[in-house]
Amino acid sequence: MGQEAVAANGGGGGRPHAVVVPYPLQGHVIPAVHLALRLAARGFAVTFVNTESVHQQIASGGGGGDDIFAGAAAGVRYELVGDGFPLGFDRSLNHDQYMEGVLHVLPAHVDELLRRLIGDADAAAATCLVVDTFFVWPATFARKFGVPYVSFWTEPALIFTLYYHMDLLTKNGHFNCKDDVPVLHQQDLLDVRWQWIGMMMDQPVGMGSPARQEPRKDTITYVPGVAAIEPRELMSYLQETDTTTVVHRIIFKAFEEARAADYVVCNTVEELEPSTIAALRAEKPFYAVGPILPAGFARSAVATSMWAESDCSQWLAAQPPASVLYISFGSYAHVTRGELHEIARGVLASGARFLWVMRPDIVSSDDPDPLPNGFAAAAAGRGVVVPWCCQVEVLSHPAVGAFLTHCGWNSILESVWAGVPMLCFPLLTDQFTNRRLVSREWRVGVPVGDRGAVVADEVRARIEGVMRGEEGERLREQVSKMRSTLKAAVAPGGSSQRSFDELVDELMCRCGGRR
Repeated sequence: MGQEAVAANGGGGGRPHAVVVPYPLQGHVIPAVHLALRLAARGFAVTFVNTESVHQQIASGGGGGDDIFAGAAAGVRYELVGDGFPLGFDRSLNHDQYMEGVLHVLPAHVDELLRRLIGDADAAAATCLVVDTFFVWPATFARKFGVPYVSFWTEPALIFTLYYHMDLLTKNGHFNCKDDVPVLHQQDLLDVRWQWIGMMMDQPVGMGSPARQEPRKDTITYVPGVAAIEPRELMSYLQETDTTTVVHRIIFKAFEEARAADYVVCNTVEELEPSTIAALRAEKPFYAVGPILPAGFARSAVATSMWAESDCSQWLAAQPPASVLYISFGSYAHVTRGELHEIARGVLASGARFLWVMRPDIVSSDDPDPLPNGFAAAAAGRGVVVPWCCQVEVLSHPAVGAFLTHCGWNSILESVWAGVPMLCFPLLTDQFTNRRLVSREWRVGVPVGDRGAVVADEVRARIEGVMRGEEGERLREQVSKMRSTLKAAVAPGGSSQRSFDELVDELMCRCGGRR
């Protein structure tokens, strides 16, 4: 059956088969889609695997129909798997329950699909798994089916290496200052099925939270490829003292798997992180192939948006050049009402024109109208609020002069590609470390407060400085230089293009294909 599946997908006859599995979150699906398209364009037969829930959200947002790749790409087959929850289950409101399902139940459905796709030796010999690093099963499944595991990392190399060296952070007292970290084995992940999810719907599974020592607060100078980093610049999960949460358990197991990966493919650029990438290449084959963006930096031919996109083009066309502050806090993390109100008051006080993407669950899916009373009336004539938009179209519009962002990695790459400087308000996970890159290392953005410590006056002052002051001029000059670096990397002969060529050659050889 596996051989038939590969043949049906265009495999056989020397074509290698890549099974691409993105993590089921918006910011991971987008680069995975475009990596899949790049592999297909180089002769791979690709099977792209979404969860049923992600597909339903994309379809309900107005894109994709039954197959998001239909009519957009030859050689890409589309498959769906369940994540253990009903489609109507609110995965945003019940985040930790959802993550428990991703940890315990989703692997069984992927295992079943892989048995169907590559369940015999001939099919396996032509196949590689290109799987998001955050999954807890890919190296185990790769060994089981006898195929190579390509770990796809959608964030900067700096974030990868900090997670990769969590053992050093623990040994030196900067993280997880207690030895009783729970260890997950693959059997734990596969034995729990539908009985478990029935229990989960009624009561979340939790683990005790033992008392933990406070981590050290001095500068970290011992991580390979990272000259120095402050503890406050680590990812949020590495700053927490309770490491028994479901997300920590996922991270621990995922990077145990990542250590066994055959290759790592990263959505970054060598010139942006040379020391970090060099250190990682001493560990295993590491390919920096970014930025992975939609072709032509335009609306993707493959539907990827999990929300319906508002058309902002007419409003933007009526605004002066570089006069609009674009605001978006991404697709995943949440802000508090208090933080949102301070930011809103700062935006109004700045006098700037603005386009604000207000995701329906930005505070919570049960709080649909979180802006301050009177905000809409005060903003009339100079600002619009939309639930979602096509971000690459907005950022590339000449009316946009700056981006107030949560510092998600896709948003950073898109902003730099468009030549737009950033104001940084990170919310969660890698975003705090990304802010360090944007504001301290590359100097293409400025910080705006912190979680629980953002005030309207600082927001106003920062917006004024970037939109109308000398600070903004310096940032625009710097972001223009970095934009040239990104464009050179993906041009013929550029570092990312060479790295991708090397990856393709290696996988073609490993999976029996011919160029």
